[in-house]
Amino acid sequence: MTDAHPHHHSHGPGHGHDHDAAHVDWDELAPHLERQAEIATPMYEQAADWLRTLLGATEEHASGTVPVRRIWDVGSGPGVLTCLLARAFPDAEVVAVDPAPALLARARDRAARLGLADRVRTHEAELPGGLDGLGTADLIWTSKVLHHVGDQRAAVALLAGLLRPGGVLAVAEGGLPERVLPRDIGIGRPGLQARLDAAQEEWFARMREALPGHRATAEDWPALLAAAGLRDTGSRSFLLDLPAPLDGTARDHVADRLSRAAERWGELLDESDRAVLARLTDPADEASIAHRPDAFLLTAQTVHAGHAD
Repeated sequence: MTDAHPHHHSHGPGHGHDHDAAHVDWDELAPHLERQAEIATPMYEQAADWLRTLLGATEEHASGTVPVRRIWDVGSGPGVLTCLLARAFPDAEVVAVDPAPALLARARDRAARLGLADRVRTHEAELPGGLDGLGTADLIWTSKVLHHVGDQRAAVALLAGLLRPGGVLAVAEGGLPERVLPRDIGIGRPGLQARLDAAQEEWFARMREALPGHRATAEDWPALLAAAGLRDTGSRSFLLDLPAPLDGTARDHVADRLSRAAERWGELLDESDRAVLARLTDPADEASIAHRPDAFLLTAQTVHAGHAD
């Protein structure tokens, strides 16, 4: 099970926008996006520490480095990661970039609650356009967004061209799909997770092909960064491991993701698997995620990064 929410998957840890994003009720979806990002915060804090190292912003290098002054969170969603980046880089202004006004409003509210309103601002735009007037940045972060742009290579080149000298473009794409249940859960056929993964991959391929300006692109992200003129490209993966039994918030997240999986690519599953998903997401059923002692959450997010000259 990977992203089960509408994308542009990403308002990422952001979220991600659907290519039919105009029909998404962001007010309804926003709490789910916030919960997802909050649960994953330990994973993204590790990623932020890595980015601080890449930018020379760790304490041991701070004396000889120009501080990071400007960061963009492209595809910010409700701003959970925007605020995380603001805390990780205390000298920076952080711009939350997103096409959904309702989510940008939540980002501003979150920044105000956390005492970050003086350093966090918002900009309404959706890739590949809408970035005019933002100037340049020391760090551009984009999580699970570029795979919702038809021409991913062009989108990488666009963002790379907006970096200041020495700046970093960080693209959170790929990793490991969420694992949430054992292979045999005692109901239905064993291997439900693998079949969900296969259905999601088929749905994802169809989604990509339907995007405006779609171009088939080998998803070698370090190579795409290098082709955009960035140097020292590389990747790191960061783990989120919440063992069984899950707490209530994580249980709600897993149940919600399974419910959205059933809605989005349930048609690609057989009737027996759909029946199992219905039981797993029915809190009145003793076999549901709400009651299972064996539900867990294990995933990894890969971040690819490169430096501008």
